[in-house]
Amino acid sequence: MCNLYRMTKGTQEVAQLFNVEGDLTANYAAEVYPGTPGLVIAEGQARAMHWGFPLVLTGKQGQKLKPKPVTNAREDKLLTGFWRDSFAHRRCLVPVSQWAEAEGEKGRMTRTWYGLPGADVFAVAGLWRASAEWGEVYTLVMVDGHPEMADVHDRMPLILSHDAQRYWLEGSADEALALCQTWGHAITVERTDARWAGGGPAQQSLL
Repeated sequence: MCNLYRMTKGTQEVAQLFNVEGDLTANYAAEVYPGTPGLVIAEGQARAMHWGFPLVLTGKQGQKLKPKPVTNAREDKLLTGFWRDSFAHRRCLVPVSQWAEAEGEKGRMTRTWYGLPGADVFAVAGLWRASAEWGEVYTLVMVDGHPEMADVHDRMPLILSHDAQRYWLEGSADEALALCQTWGHAITVERTDARWAGGGPAQQSLL
């Protein structure tokens, strides 16, 4: 699953690329971690939302625990209770420059970055909603991994071509589900010596 990605372009530039209005007050970092703001295309606007749907767990004595951000939604779970309403009514696009996965031995994992050849920004399928805990929140949709990353991870973000973006945003649930396929074209792979741990919030989850 993806728990770190880059978004290296400004709001106005992204808004122009996706032909939407841009909220110039949007604040987000070039590297986006679970529980932090990221740029989202929703309702005809590029604006910042909190990455991760809040999942409130209950402790052993019945007390409510601090919410955890659920940052990834599996495509085979989109019709289940946690995601169903957002999938039916609030699909969005998440602009991404690259996403990262942890590679290597446990305790010594490094960051490996994936992207699209020649693309500074591409669209990943997402869901969003309003929350009492963190305001507007979003999650990325995950599908089976690309063959180029098979030795690192078996899941990847659902990348949408330009033509597919409209169907994800405006199509029926069946049309959107039909788009949930592994990216069928080339991807780039950038292996680094940067350590995976220590760069941002560690709490995240997947449903």
